Amino acid sequence: MYLERIMKKSYLPTNKILLDLINKTDGKFKVSFSITSVLLEQLKEYPDVLESFKKIIDTGCCELISDTYYHSLASVFSTREFKRQIRKHERNLYDVFSVKPKIFRNTELVYQNDIGKIVSKLGYKGMLAEGWDKVLEWRSPCFVYKGKNNNMRILLKHYKLSDDIAFRFSERKWEGWPLNATKFANWVSNHNGNGNLINLFMDYETFGEHQWKETGIFDFLKHFPLGILENNDDFVTPTEAINKFDPVAEIDFPNIVSWADTERDLSAWLGNKMQKSALSELYRLEEDVLKYGNKKLVDDWRKLQTSDHFYYMCTKWFSDGDVHKYFNPNKSPYDAFITFMNILNDLKIKLEYIKKRNNINMSKKFLESVPEGSEFYCKGGRIFKKIEDLAEGLKRMDQETFLHHVSEDRNDFASWVKDIVGDAALASKIKKTKNQKKMARGVTQRVAGLSLI
Repeated sequence: MYLERIMKKSYLPTNKILLDLINKTDGKFKVSFSITSVLLEQLKEYPDVLESFKKIIDTGCCELISDTYYHSLASVFSTREFKRQIRKHERNLYDVFSVKPKIFRNTELVYQNDIGKIVSKLGYKGMLAEGWDKVLEWRSPCFVYKGKNNNMRILLKHYKLSDDIAFRFSERKWEGWPLNATKFANWVSNHNGNGNLINLFMDYETFGEHQWKETGIFDFLKHFPLGILENNDDFVTPTEAINKFDPVAEIDFPNIVSWADTERDLSAWLGNKMQKSALSELYRLEEDVLKYGNKKLVDDWRKLQTSDHFYYMCTKWFSDGDVHKYFNPNKSPYDAFITFMNILNDLKIKLEYIKKRNNINMSKKFLESVPEGSEFYCKGGRIFKKIEDLAEGLKRMDQETFLHHVSEDRNDFASWVKDIVGDAALASKIKKTKNQKKMARGVTQRVAGLSLI
């Protein structure tokens, strides 16, 4: 099982090192976590691992950053679902850690001006984003920026220094190899005078999984924070950063930027027809799933939104190929697509069954008596409590009474059936009917049809 392997190789040893660093430096070393709720759900079965994260957070030297509950791309495909997942994740973080986050990190660092505006309106003070050269141009990622058209502070990843650890640490052909704590601390210190802070963002699995223990990554982690402090540089949490430093300028992200691959766009998830088809079909179900689905079905639909499913369908097998294959349980992108669509089709079948069952149950209710006080009072004193009464009444009704309720401008029977009984289909059928026998026949047929359900 991937998770059990990662916990053993990465989470547990890394958490121990971080907690030791916080204690050894009397809280001068600080760190931040962004943990999705799909992971937290799984960690409930591994309380020792969850407890190791809690111990670090409880020191006060670790800031918990918010995310989407399901690590999804909802910010790109559905604003309403994006907001729902953020709020759901907030509640879960409070339940698990008793923390209300102030900083937001979107899935895969996906950011764009409109996304920032949405997150800002949800009350967040800051957001993490990729410090991509095409956005920054001549500017440096080593400052706090203000988001365009929102009041948030934007903290930009220093991708070169981050990737030195995350991707290049064990690359022997890299000119910076071998990377030790002193060398890296000096690289950081060299930025003094040219910025206020350096944001290092990376997958947690960098330590022990992407970079194996044998590479020396844990020894590096134990010592480079001490090297930073020895150079009289310090550590701050994201909230401390935005409180300490004023934004130097407004930063404009007109197009979506992520931290994935060399392109820093959405092509890792939307680069081919399989991915586009799968995502389109998934989000097309949103309205019906939320309207008809039970709790389990809605949760299954949302788990299918997890971005990894579409990452595994990526066919960009060149410089980033190894990254796309990592943790992929499928033999190929095509297998990933087929597996996903089979699961999605199974969900669609369940959804159609629930819809049909709900429609049947709703249709049967049309035969029931309406609530007291909502009966139809016919001219002459007759009272209809249900559409079966209406069917019988129309058969025996005199012409004068019928015409009193049905004219060119009104149809009291149709209005009652629609607004009180709730049978829109029958109401539509009899609304324009001015012939009493035809209306009686139509209502009788509807009663007979519903009785057979």
